Amino acid sequence: MKSEFELKKDICEVGRRIYTNGFVAANDGNISVRIGENEVLTTPTGVSKGFMTPDMIVKADLDGNVISGKLKPSSELKMHLDVYKHRDDVKSVVHAHPPTATGFAVAGISLNEMIMPEVIITLGIVPIVKYGTPSTHEIPDAVREHLDCYDGFLLENHGALTIGTDLFNAYFKMETIELAAKINLTARQLGGIKEISKENVEKLYEVRKNLGVKGRHPATCMECGVCSTDEIKSNSSDLGHNLDDDQLASLVSEITKKVMAEVSKG
Repeated sequence: MKSEFELKKDICEVGRRIYTNGFVAANDGNISVRIGENEVLTTPTGVSKGFMTPDMIVKADLDGNVISGKLKPSSELKMHLDVYKHRDDVKSVVHAHPPTATGFAVAGISLNEMIMPEVIITLGIVPIVKYGTPSTHEIPDAVREHLDCYDGFLLENHGALTIGTDLFNAYFKMETIELAAKINLTARQLGGIKEISKENVEKLYEVRKNLGVKGRHPATCMECGVCSTDEIKSNSSDLGHNLDDDQLASLVSEITKKVMAEVSKG
């Protein structure tokens, strides 16, 4: 089991990665790790995630009260804490603004097409979480509606959120979401998406089960009999599926412009 200092160093490393990969700009993003029944380590406000040092990391309780640390935690810590309160299995939360995935979030398009085996096994579907004002309880309330079945979320007009069994598990899901969004967008630009058949998706769900992959997933929802794959996809807010070809082409163009604008900032 890692010490608090080692976890602080890991948080700094993940912060460096999300900054270097262009998932955040300036002081954007926040990261947390649960270290006990009522304690978390979290990133400070007003600091670039690419230039953090272990002494900057804040320890807080699940009500957001600072236990130790010379800086203040992010005002978006509420979003992290609410996840921990409702998912005992979650030990880390990562929030960032990966440009392509955030473009989908701005366009109101969830990542619910079954197009890549790795994404299907890891996350299944990445739903859109309805918009909420940052630093308020609106976002935690909205995320909570999806916590039972998902470990990755697109925050409408905001960014992305991933949760995991440990810090790097949560971070790698953020990488997966951004890569999935890039591939999805490229396929749309090349003429359209060809999904993996329902039969083969079921096989991939079985692979996930055999691998013992931890975390929540649409496949676990189906095992509970709550809903089918089709129902999960239809319930994942996706404005793009109601568009005709011309509207979709315009939407893809708009996403591309937003992505390129974000990339140019780096």
